[in-house]
Amino acid sequence: MNKEQQGSKIPVVMQVLPELGPGGAEQGCVDIAAELVKAGVQAIVVSHGGARVHDIARAGGLHIDLPVHSKNPVVMMRNISRLRQLIRRYNVDIVHARSRAPAWSAWQACRGTEARFVTTCHAPYNFHNSTKKFYNSSIARGERIIAISRFVADYLGRNYNVESYKIRVVHRGIALEKFHPTAVTPERMITLSREWRLPDGASIIMMPGRLTRWKGHHVLVEALTRLHRPDIFCVLIGADQGRTAYRQELEESIKEKGLEGQVRIVDHCHDMPAAYMLATAVVSASTDPEGFGRVPVEAQAMGRPVIATDHGGAQETIVRGETGWLVPPGDAPALSRALTEALSLAPAQRAILATRAMSHVAHHFTREKMADETLNIYAELLEEKRFSKGLLRKEGASSSLNLDAAAE
Repeated sequence: MNKEQQGSKIPVVMQVLPELGPGGAEQGCVDIAAELVKAGVQAIVVSHGGARVHDIARAGGLHIDLPVHSKNPVVMMRNISRLRQLIRRYNVDIVHARSRAPAWSAWQACRGTEARFVTTCHAPYNFHNSTKKFYNSSIARGERIIAISRFVADYLGRNYNVESYKIRVVHRGIALEKFHPTAVTPERMITLSREWRLPDGASIIMMPGRLTRWKGHHVLVEALTRLHRPDIFCVLIGADQGRTAYRQELEESIKEKGLEGQVRIVDHCHDMPAAYMLATAVVSASTDPEGFGRVPVEAQAMGRPVIATDHGGAQETIVRGETGWLVPPGDAPALSRALTEALSLAPAQRAILATRAMSHVAHHFTREKMADETLNIYAELLEEKRFSKGLLRKEGASSSLNLDAAAE
């Protein structure tokens, strides 16, 4: 596409995040970059690299490697000038920061330019003193702040006095062409089952989530001991990311409870849709509230019974008693009871639950819905930019992000 079309400059959106790894924030960045390109917008992503860089190029975006992952104050200061140079070089209209350290640099970089500043708050960041609270506050400095759940939006308003008009709740979305039972072939399931050495005929309880204490693996292990079910097998999917002490503690707990033959930890899964299809029940046992939590949504999209803790984003993604179970955080007996119910579902009951869950996700948590809502926020800021330069049309404003929405 030509750089100029219909006399208007093509909008340029630059997303900034620490790295392009496997997480939910990174997936959202890749998804939005792809949608921007489809909309005729130049998509730039600035990060310190990572495994998903090729996905940006594949979508038609431009990736620029800068040390925006660093929390070193000197590096963060240098990143201000680096980002400002990029804003001016590429005539960036919108800078979208997706993490706290990059947000500090990006916020300052936008000053003195015509770029509008957007942030996304992905979690209710903890703080135990005023210094940490101030550090967290960078994510609340956007002209628009995207909260990935109402829970996160409430956190922003309560702790950082953010005016409600600045906050936009945009739930994360998943690709239904990927997370759907019909998208998974039997061969993929067989391959994964053999790789994990799953016992034939066992009911599979699955818990995806990196190995860190607040994800609640120990709660699930305790719940399993209460089931007294030799016919179940549990797979904990997640790398320890250097937390070797916690992994060792978890393995020792599994052994002490006599579950070493029924619980397996796997570091990585290259095919999560197939993994979900192998599951009889999926668990998200986080003891701290998740800002959103992709696991319950993905599991519902695959028609799997899902049990999550009754706080944070899970309260917005699971319809209690209809598409899954919600149990008190840290409550192993309650989790055990919910697992008993999920494992006892008759085929007809599982089919009804699956239909409800899949419909729920299709209506509320798709990648397309997330992209539309995000691009509408960009369009809103671009319209304000036009207005500030006296270029707003007399006959109303466009509601979608297109070439005419950019400042000339």
